[in-house]
Amino acid sequence: MNSTVTTAEETNVWGGGNQPLGASYGKLMMWFFLVSDALTFSGFLAAYGFSRFKFIETWPIADEVFTHVPFFHGNYPMIYVAFMTFILIMSSVTMVLAVDAGHKMKKNAVIWYMFATIIGGAIFVGSQAWEWGTFIKGDHGALETKGGRILQFVKADSGERAALRDFAVTIPGERVAHERKNGIWFFDEGELPTYSLNEVIEGFKADPNILIRTELINEEGEKTLLDRKASLAKLADATMVVEGANLIRNEYGSRLFADFFFFITGFHGFHVFSGVVINIIIFFNVILGTYERRGHYEMVEKIGLYWHFVDLVWVFVFTFFYLV
Repeated sequence: MNSTVTTAEETNVWGGGNQPLGASYGKLMMWFFLVSDALTFSGFLAAYGFSRFKFIETWPIADEVFTHVPFFHGNYPMIYVAFMTFILIMSSVTMVLAVDAGHKMKKNAVIWYMFATIIGGAIFVGSQAWEWGTFIKGDHGALETKGGRILQFVKADSGERAALRDFAVTIPGERVAHERKNGIWFFDEGELPTYSLNEVIEGFKADPNILIRTELINEEGEKTLLDRKASLAKLADATMVVEGANLIRNEYGSRLFADFFFFITGFHGFHVFSGVVINIIIFFNVILGTYERRGHYEMVEKIGLYWHFVDLVWVFVFTFFYLV
């Protein structure tokens, strides 16, 4: 008859209790939260992937959408997004150093590394807010057809995107909106675009250097460019001017792209903002010596787990939205 000998060490490790595998209750709950949050993000990204490949022929090209850099006007695809990613990854490095300093009970080092982490997180949140504002405002403008398709404009001589302001004309009396002072009562009126549909059409007809490209992506991976004759014929399908992006319309292409962009990047941005707030609270607790009196910096380690998770999620969001 076989007998099993269980050592005291094995009993402590595998016997359960309040600290299975030596993990504290708080750290274990943080891992449970991160696993559940990872499943949530996975569901969102999976939905994005299915939608993208279902409408792959009309999906916006990231290099043509995210081309802005603060204080510089021009075409700089992915430059600022890469900067944001670098800042967030470096903040993860400083958080690792803060946790390591906490293990060694080096209070001043924890303070400085956590301060650097907070600054990095704040820069990222601010950059994402700026990116949202730029995405919503738009830069070039487009037309929407009866079927909800987007028509963009291109300069024939250079192949560069043409903004509405480059060729649209001003028609007197075209930009009149209802006003109560004129005795016309109304319940609701949306914000008018910079140019009316007629102003864009007349300006297009007057400038032979402007062509239309559709949101349909060809075999070369580029949007389909129409010749002058086909462009003039396509104008007949236009119903309204679209500037920027929102949850209803999107000058960059498929409106689903804007829906997913706002939802997923906004959800991640909320996580980063929450992490910055929690880091600030723990930062001041470190300054006040709270964890020195406790004899450990486990709270710094727990928020570190959350911060690394946020960084890891951004790597996937960055890959799905900007690189693939």
